[in-house]
Amino acid sequence: MATSYKIAVFEGDGIGPEIMAPTLRCLTYLAADKYALNYMSLPAGAAHYERTGDALPDTSIEAARASDAILLSAMGLPRVRYTDGTEITPQIDIRLKLDLFAGVRPVRVTEGQPTPLKLGGREIDFVLIRESTEGLFHTQGCGEVTDDYARETLQITRKTSEDVFRFSFDLAQQRKAAGRGQARVTCVDKANVFRAFAFFREIFDGIAQGYPDIASDHAYVDAMALWMVEKPWAFDVMVTENMFGDILSDLGAGLMGGLGLAPSADIGHDNAVFQPCHGSAPDIAGQGVANPFAMILSGAMMLDWLGLRTGNADMVADGVRLDNAVRKVIAKGDALTRDLGGTAGTEAAAEAVLDAL
Repeated sequence: MATSYKIAVFEGDGIGPEIMAPTLRCLTYLAADKYALNYMSLPAGAAHYERTGDALPDTSIEAARASDAILLSAMGLPRVRYTDGTEITPQIDIRLKLDLFAGVRPVRVTEGQPTPLKLGGREIDFVLIRESTEGLFHTQGCGEVTDDYARETLQITRKTSEDVFRFSFDLAQQRKAAGRGQARVTCVDKANVFRAFAFFREIFDGIAQGYPDIASDHAYVDAMALWMVEKPWAFDVMVTENMFGDILSDLGAGLMGGLGLAPSADIGHDNAVFQPCHGSAPDIAGQGVANPFAMILSGAMMLDWLGLRTGNADMVADGVRLDNAVRKVIAKGDALTRDLGGTAGTEAAAEAVLDAL
């Protein structure tokens, strides 16, 4: 009997449901009779908040906690906000409630993929790890604001930093075993100015000593922003604070040709969420033109993570198959959505991926 997995599904806002549906089709096609994916559709998001006054129901978060993995599509609507003027962001609430400290943002550019850079035959393949639960996001929604000044508090703790650094070195080892990367982890910080980042770097160096087979080094965040454009092929795994990671991950998406090709994961000890980096794009919702590739690539990341976690080699292999199928479609170029310079709609792009499989 095939092993069964519970997958929590948040369809999201705007284009969210339109890109989730073809992703589930691809995943179900791959599973076939090898394993079973049982999807649980859970309510959350800005539209749900507008209807009910609750952006993330307790029943949804508990069902997600009990699942084997979580697929989350784009969430949020710019016109729907809390009373303090901030946007509805249940995707961030989920990270905090489930302690998903490791934000995983792969940056990969293979032959035929659009990029603003001249690579000269080189390929880009690195992973940015963004600590996702503290840093400058620590006081989100609770910052101090007066008539004369505003203040937010950056928090870096030893426990969370150790967790995210171990995750980063473990990932570098996995990539090394798979024949990818350079067996190196780079700590990205601003330790020359802020004591908090000197503390961050000190913890990194301590964890690095436990991984003698993996090289380690440091980079200031401003220098890294430059190097990601000048020599992105030179990096393997980099790890940084929450706000720095938020900014650098969008730069990484730009290297790949846009947010429509940028998958992501937020991973903790017990749970993991897989979602595209882009927003809900309400201006094109319902038109059938949204790019499903980042959502599908996030599904591929889910298969890889869940397969490795449970020892399911078929699932790991299917994650690679799905990732390669998307890249094959992109390189071929005749089923690209309009954000990538093509004319294909959501369904045509997704069908091209299924054909490639």
